[in-house]
Amino acid sequence: MADPTIAATGISQAATQAPIAGAVTGAQSVATDLAPAAANVASSVASAPPVGPEITSGLIVDGTLDILIAFSVVTWALILIKGIQHLRIGYHNRAYSKKFWSAKDFQAASALEDNQGPAARIAEIGFATLLETDGGTTTHDLEHTGERQELLDRRLRQQLQKERGSLESGLAILATIGSISPFVGLFGTVWGIMGALTNISKSGSANLEVVAGPIGEALVATAIGIAVAVPAVIGYNFFIRRNKVVWAFLDDFAVEFGHLALKTSFLIKRPGATSTPASRGETLVKKPALKSNNEDLETNGVQV
Repeated sequence: MADPTIAATGISQAATQAPIAGAVTGAQSVATDLAPAAANVASSVASAPPVGPEITSGLIVDGTLDILIAFSVVTWALILIKGIQHLRIGYHNRAYSKKFWSAKDFQAASALEDNQGPAARIAEIGFATLLETDGGTTTHDLEHTGERQELLDRRLRQQLQKERGSLESGLAILATIGSISPFVGLFGTVWGIMGALTNISKSGSANLEVVAGPIGEALVATAIGIAVAVPAVIGYNFFIRRNKVVWAFLDDFAVEFGHLALKTSFLIKRPGATSTPASRGETLVKKPALKSNNEDLETNGVQV
């Protein structure tokens, strides 16, 4: 006959282990049910395309191309504007120089009308300064201090600087575009290649068809940057050379104008003024006229 104590102990152990076994069995069944769902989520995440890096790199490359296109438009617009400006300057300088040196004298040159161009503006400033100093309307301030020659040289030099500033306007933009365009294109290329390599690594394929497309598109930015920089540099160098030629012509003209003014003692007449001696305050002196033979001649001279 079995021991009652041992039987009771076996019954209590069986009652304790029964819930534990049931819980373990339930957990195993739940894990078995969740395993397919987790596998499906993992596969969907792995197969999702790398949207983030592709959009970021694409936006940056597109923005770089837009900037380079804007640079190209500005470059060709400046080249066209500066080209027309230099054509007009050359025409007006030649026309006025021909009229100026064909004038009878310095006074006649001051009366020339319908004048345009830098050379004409320099001459007009010079003539206005001479008229101002001759008419006694000069203001007594620092701007008008000095003798006539000093004042004329100062005014001519100031006008030369204004003409030089007009000639050099826009060239700084051409120089900047020619300098930074290749680097802007290179920035877009580097960023595009980074995005392309990231997408390739996530796709897990390194075939030539996968690599060539994205990297080739990124390299277009560098090509466009160089294409924008070349016309800007050529235009800048061309207009710098043309500015030196025009500047030398204007400088020589200002020097010759000063020499001509020196020969006339820095004095010119106002338009419409007469050259009679009475206008300058001189006394009129009449020469004695010879009488006819019927009048007597005195020993002291001719009888008036």
